[in-house]
Amino acid sequence: MAIKKYNRAVHLCFVWLVVSTALLQTSDGHSRKKRSLPQPCRNLVLYFHDVIYNGKNADNATSTLVGAPQGGNLTLLAGKDNHFGDLAVFDDPITVDNNFHSPPVGRAQGFYFYDMKNTFSSWLGFTFVLNSTDYKGTITFSGADPILTKHRDISVVGGTGDFLMTRGIATISTDAYEGDVYFRLCVNITLYECY
Repeated sequence: MAIKKYNRAVHLCFVWLVVSTALLQTSDGHSRKKRSLPQPCRNLVLYFHDVIYNGKNADNATSTLVGAPQGGNLTLLAGKDNHFGDLAVFDDPITVDNNFHSPPVGRAQGFYFYDMKNTFSSWLGFTFVLNSTDYKGTITFSGADPILTKHRDISVVGGTGDFLMTRGIATISTDAYEGDVYFRLCVNITLYECY
């Protein structure tokens, strides 16, 4: 008799464990079907060119440091700790190809700051302000940028004009890099919500 009660208790514990695990996997207790992503409604590939002010290039600079670690210099990126603590504001030209001298289709305006001491990493918050015959409006981006990764995704969080309330993903990659003075990013924008 005691063995039957023991087996029944073990059985109930096992059932309780299975049910509670299933409930924990879905926060509201309902089973969830994995949703497939909708088809993209628009795709753009644009480049933006960042020329960092270094104290000698004021005529060409499109970005400048506005914050630095204590004792830091606002004309040079922090040399140690992967530029940790540097904050830059930018107003960069956007082109449809990777040529710095191509006619710009707009401006990339925003900021980035270096947020890790042990590797090159930044956090970006910026808007593409587009004003060309093909595109008029803005696209706003934000997200982490692990710089040493070849392709990294950041969120498209909204827009105006031709990109009203748009959302999606931008895959960015460093297309060119010249020391602490210049870099060019290729931004492959895939939009999933277009109005």
